[in-house]
Amino acid sequence: MDWYPLYNSVRIAAVSTVAVYFLGIFLANVVAKAPRLVKGVLDVILTLPLVLPPTVVGYLLLVVFGPKRVLGAWLLETFSIKMTMVWYAAILATIVVSFPLMYRTTRGAFESFDENLADAARTLGRSETWIFWHVKMPYCQQGIVAGAVLAFARALGEYGATAMLCGYTPGSTATVSTTVYQLWRTGDDAGALAWVMVNLAISAVVLLAMNWFEGRSKEKRATAGAGRNAAAAGGAR
Repeated sequence: MDWYPLYNSVRIAAVSTVAVYFLGIFLANVVAKAPRLVKGVLDVILTLPLVLPPTVVGYLLLVVFGPKRVLGAWLLETFSIKMTMVWYAAILATIVVSFPLMYRTTRGAFESFDENLADAARTLGRSETWIFWHVKMPYCQQGIVAGAVLAFARALGEYGATAMLCGYTPGSTATVSTTVYQLWRTGDDAGALAWVMVNLAISAVVLLAMNWFEGRSKEKRATAGAGRNAAAAGGAR
C-alpha cells in the first residue's frame, strides 16, 4: 500500500487541530462572557459549518479562495500562495469544518465553570490571566480535551470540503477519505476496504483515548473531592 494518504491525512488533521484548539478556546471564552443577544448571533455564525453540507462549505471556500477570486488572487500574486489543489489547502477546509466541534464543547465547559473559584483567586490578588490559565483551564480541561479529540477525528475523516478545495492527486493531495472514494470509483473494492479498515482502526484508537482521559479526569476529581472532604472533617474536629 502507498501510505501517503495516511501521512497526509494525519498531518492535515494535526495542524488543523492545533489551530482550532487555540482559536476555539479564545472564541469560546469570548462568547461565554458576551451579552445574550451578541452570544446568540456569534453562536450561529461560528456553528454554521457544523450543519452545512461539507460540499457547500467547500464551494464557499472556493468562492473566497479560488485563484480567480479577489482573496485567492491576492494571495497568489502577493505571496505566491495557492489555496486550491495543494495539500495545505486541506488544512483550511478541515479547520472550518472541525472548528464548531471544538468551539461548542469548550464553550459548554466554560459556561459550567464555577465562578466562585475565580472570585476566591481574585481575593488573593491573582490577575485575570493567571485565573484563566491556572484555575479555569484545569477545571474545564475535560471538555476542552474532548473537543480537541472530536475536532481531530472530524478533520481526519473530512471528505466533502477537502475534495472540493484540493481534489485528488496521488502523492500530493490524496487523503484517506478521497483515496477510498477513488478506489471505489475505479472498481478497486479490496483497496477501498483496506483503507476503510485503517480509518476505522484510527478512529477507534482516538475514541478509546478520549474515554481513557475522561475516566482519568473523573478519578482525579473524585480523589480531590475526597481530600477536601477529609480536610474539612479534620478541621471540624
